[in-house]
Amino acid sequence: MHEVMEQTVDTIRWSVAHGIGRIVFDRSDGPHTLALAATAALARAVDEVAEARPRVVLLSGSGGLFSAGGNIAEMRAHAETLESYLRALVDIAHPALLRLSQLPVPVVTAINGPVGGGGVGWALCGDFALAAASMKLRTGYVALGLSPDMGASYFVTRRVGAMRARQLFMLSDPIDARQCLEMGLVDEVVPDSELAQRAEALCARLAAAPRGSLAKIKHLCEGAMQRGLQAQLALEQALLQECTHSQDAREGLQAFLEKRAPRFH
Repeated sequence: MHEVMEQTVDTIRWSVAHGIGRIVFDRSDGPHTLALAATAALARAVDEVAEARPRVVLLSGSGGLFSAGGNIAEMRAHAETLESYLRALVDIAHPALLRLSQLPVPVVTAINGPVGGGGVGWALCGDFALAAASMKLRTGYVALGLSPDMGASYFVTRRVGAMRARQLFMLSDPIDARQCLEMGLVDEVVPDSELAQRAEALCARLAAAPRGSLAKIKHLCEGAMQRGLQAQLALEQALLQECTHSQDAREGLQAFLEKRAPRFH
């Protein structure tokens, strides 16, 4: 792991320090949108954070809104070439989103306020989704005559099931934080003033955990529904055997016997 000095490019801010990679939708003077330039900056941020090999990644927003999704004004300006514009946008965004969600480390999202459209995919792409009490989610695609992008259909379906996901996308009603929690769209709702502190505490806890163990857990759970039991058991055995050769496994066992907190490497 190496550190990355804080950088800001076109409303995206990122850094890596003390094992935690941070990517921020950084706009306090209005709604953050996934315009073409901002999306290119976001892809760069994901690449640089991933290459630094942090122990955990935190994706969050500044101001009172996480992300409004696509930039409607920019879309309107490209109305005559909308197909090529959207192709260029997703050709940048989708590989970055895939890389972030498939990192072998925990990804935490802190949804600091309303989120809509393509922002939904980024808000829910992590292993943990924390929401501020002011958070509202609206899919929004139907109002524009469009279909989901940015992984929104995948991440919403994974969290709430196919039938509920269809309804959320088809109706596009605003859903408040408490409803999102009840549906399972987010994992925790906290007061707005406590969201940053709660997210940092969770990231610190994950950063102190054994890296190899977390990576293997993520790998096992991600494909469990597609593998049969026999294949899953075989993969569990193979990965468990890899763990037995690690210094962290020896430290964990020793710490347990000595009734102390482990010091993982």
